[in-house]
Amino acid sequence: MKGYWHFAALAVGAAIVRIYFANDWIIIVFLLWISYLYFYGRLKKVPIFISLIMFFFFSLYIPPPTSQSSTALSSETAHYIGEIVSPVQLTQDKLEFVLEEQHSKQNILILYFPDNNKQTAEIEPVLDSFKYGASCMVSGSVELPNKSRNPAQFDYREYLLKSGITYQLILEDLTHVECDGSKFLERFYMLREQLLNHVESRFSAYTASWLTAIVFGDDSKMDSETEDIFQRWSLSHIIAISGSNIGLIVALFYFLLVKLNLLTQEKAQWLMVFFLPVYALLAGGDPSVWRASIMVVLFILLNKFKFRFSYTDILSIVFILLIFLDNTIMYHVGFQLSFLVTFAILLSKNWVGGTKSPFWQLLQISFVSQMVIIPIQFNYFSIFQPLSIILNLIVIPYFTVFVIPLMYILVPLSFLPNVFINLLDSLFFLIHQMIIAFIDLIDSVLYYPFLTSGFPFIAIIIYFGLFLLFMHDLERGMLIKAFRSGLLMTLLIMGIVARPYFSSEGTVTMFDIGQGDAFLIELPYRKGVIMIDAGSRFSFEDMNPTDSVYQQILRPYFYSRGIRELDSLILTHEDTDHIGSAEFIFKEMEVEQLIVSRYFDLSVLQKWSQIRKKPELVLVKGGDIITVSDQQLHVLAPDQDRASSNENSIVVFTEFGGVSWLFTGDITKTEESVLIQNYPNLSVDVLKVAHHGSSTSTDQDFIETADPRFALIPVGVDNSYGHPTPEVLETLEKFDVEILRTDQHGAVQFKYDDGGTFFPFLHKLRGEDK
Repeated sequence: MKGYWHFAALAVGAAIVRIYFANDWIIIVFLLWISYLYFYGRLKKVPIFISLIMFFFFSLYIPPPTSQSSTALSSETAHYIGEIVSPVQLTQDKLEFVLEEQHSKQNILILYFPDNNKQTAEIEPVLDSFKYGASCMVSGSVELPNKSRNPAQFDYREYLLKSGITYQLILEDLTHVECDGSKFLERFYMLREQLLNHVESRFSAYTASWLTAIVFGDDSKMDSETEDIFQRWSLSHIIAISGSNIGLIVALFYFLLVKLNLLTQEKAQWLMVFFLPVYALLAGGDPSVWRASIMVVLFILLNKFKFRFSYTDILSIVFILLIFLDNTIMYHVGFQLSFLVTFAILLSKNWVGGTKSPFWQLLQISFVSQMVIIPIQFNYFSIFQPLSIILNLIVIPYFTVFVIPLMYILVPLSFLPNVFINLLDSLFFLIHQMIIAFIDLIDSVLYYPFLTSGFPFIAIIIYFGLFLLFMHDLERGMLIKAFRSGLLMTLLIMGIVARPYFSSEGTVTMFDIGQGDAFLIELPYRKGVIMIDAGSRFSFEDMNPTDSVYQQILRPYFYSRGIRELDSLILTHEDTDHIGSAEFIFKEMEVEQLIVSRYFDLSVLQKWSQIRKKPELVLVKGGDIITVSDQQLHVLAPDQDRASSNENSIVVFTEFGGVSWLFTGDITKTEESVLIQNYPNLSVDVLKVAHHGSSTSTDQDFIETADPRFALIPVGVDNSYGHPTPEVLETLEKFDVEILRTDQHGAVQFKYDDGGTFFPFLHKLRGEDK
């Protein structure tokens, strides 16, 4: 099999693709490919046989991405006995670990959220018993983790299922869990925690956050805004441990141990064989670290026993081995990116090696690395920044030459007196702040990303086929052919990104943001994007809006739909549950028009200091018309100042696909009465129920006059207000109005062309096309 292990790895990859996309056509394609290789003499019997075994074995061995065990656990309170099979993680917010239940063999995520004021007193006395491999008895009721309730929102349940975790159990008190014992690996996890605590105690919070991320794979202390920028510009690999880190460690060891005559080359190699797996554990066990560490260890061992394997063979063996040891690891984005980038660099080694200039070699590696991950980048993050190839060219040398070596050097130096530590700490802070400021400047000036929901399956196949042709032609110097392949790749990307501009379908989305309103209107052919309200949750400490709704719900959807700007943002009134996310939208997106009523408290807008581009402020009142492209929105209210934010809510009437809509903000029954007086012939198909279904709104006379077929109620699950009230529901049911509620249906989308259809995110409607 020497020289042919990549065929076995490709067979495993084909099995993964078949399972991930649930597409049995992959079996036929794989068999045809294997048959072609055999009958045309490209592959001998042994590699063919092993590749077939690999494909069918891993097709059965790897679980589907959302598979659940056939053994269901009861949701009633019970005692669960099992073993801790993950490192115990304790942060300021929570304590968590994974318990493998001994009877069902199911993994349960155990969570505990302490009162911050009592955290130390509550946790420290019992924390010593929570160890990897400990036998535990946990009392409580298991539950299924939360599913996503909005399109493009991160699906926590699916994420845990891909990690082999089916249930979660939230502890009410630490007395409900008793643990005893541990396993050998606990020593390494304890050492990791001790090193993290030591580093954080010796360095400033800024330096410690970078050191723990780069050396120990713990980015929990990293600034969230920095992480966002690095992710947007495809720089996340820099602040995570990667193969280059392992290369630097090996080089550093050899220099210190061999060049300084501390050890012979033979002993240094054996030391690396034992040290690298230990470091992989101390670094958090990220797949990219295991890949690089095992590859180095295999190279050393195989060379010692006079076996000669190529880099491609070693990479393929490690790929197969890691999946065999953990049959869910392929769902880890770090695993996918690490192997894909490494494979692409190996594929291009002749092309890169033909260039003498280190600068151009770095540019070539950056180019190949970025191009090969584009489908994954879109599928996971819905974003790709073309200029990231250039920015990587600037940033990677800085991190490779300065930051990463310094972080590793600081670990042993952390045991020296403070005078040395403070000097290096200050030096790093001074230099690094300037580089981060430079990246921030680039982000604010040159941020023009491609945004889309991801590549369809067939597009992924076509893209990687073109990429292989592109690299093949480049390596052989056939530049015209390579240009053609590269042009086709670019056109494919542009075509996928431009899909909304060629679609005649429009969309209205009622987001499930809890107890708040957020509606997004996407006009056909992307002629315009209009948002009506952008509510948020708020902090109970200072009552200020939080960015959680924007970060977790709105922004992922904007990215997935390729939305980079809003033509109009209509804020019906000043309440946080209707405008709280607006300041975060302004910070990251361009908004052409901000539309509020003439009676809106404009002092609220002065609090929004960070605005990417100041929008045109438009003040409206009843009788005005808002026009976006060819879409007209008629403002029906307010017609005068009613001295209340709710009663001054903007009311908008419009039509989408021949279906009439009425958006009512939080108006009360008084304003509803005024509406039917001013517009006695008012009739709508879809009514946005005012004030989340409060009894202060949705008067029977109003419903009888408007005669809606559908009622949309944005409302929080089990909210403390009791919304929607029984009175409102009875009124709507009396007139046979079909009710769509975010607490029951999640987000609700209305997709229209000539006509329209509602699509609840969580449940189907009782009707079909409407």
